[in-house]
Amino acid sequence: MLKKHFDKLYPLIWVLVILCALFCFLAAIFNLDNGQAIEEKERLEEALSRAAVACYAIEGAYPPDLEYLIENYDVQINTDRFTVKYELYASNLMPDITVLDFQK
Repeated sequence: MLKKHFDKLYPLIWVLVILCALFCFLAAIFNLDNGQAIEEKERLEEALSRAAVACYAIEGAYPPDLEYLIENYDVQINTDRFTVKYELYASNLMPDITVLDFQK
């Protein structure tokens, strides 16, 4: 009697196992994409900071604005994905550089 019920549930169990495996696979892909986005944002923040410090070392002052940094220090920003807030308080103080990710 129990075997009859199990035989009826057997296809349903396989469907649930396949759906669970698919869910785990999609969750892993999402986590991988999220990790790459975080890493890309951190690399951009590092590149901007390094370029600002290089400008200070070479010219004796931090870049007056973000455009100056992009034009003279070969920094590339994916503007479709990121926006950068660049605030300079004084030419001898490190600017406040904030990178925001649009796709989060």
